Amino acid sequence: MVRAPVGLLPMDADAVRGHLDGMLLAVLEDEPLHGYGIIEALHRRSGGALDLPTGTVYPALRRLERGRWIDGSWSTVGGRKRRTYTLTRAGQRELARRRSEWIRFSGVVGSVLGGTA
Repeated sequence: MVRAPVGLLPMDADAVRGHLDGMLLAVLEDEPLHGYGIIEALHRRSGGALDLPTGTVYPALRRLERGRWIDGSWSTVGGRKRRTYTLTRAGQRELARRRSEWIRFSGVVGSVLGGTA
């Protein structure tokens, strides 16, 4: 969490913690991406509110790969090796489950924090 556009505060790392895996799966839904591309996609899709360090993202990508929700493959681009991640079928199912869970969770929190009885 570092930068955010003027008027938009960066997200607190604790607020992101329970939802990071789902967000990583979501950005891989459209296309395979390498680690830095994933970080950029999170930043862009969040309107700048998410600016996660590599030390947060890469361990999560390894965890998702161990869980077989993503596949990683090495390639060389411009003489540099990089790992590109692709969402697996199991990852697609997990993303659908997490989206459903998020909708339910955000509805409950919204009804409590919304201030209406």
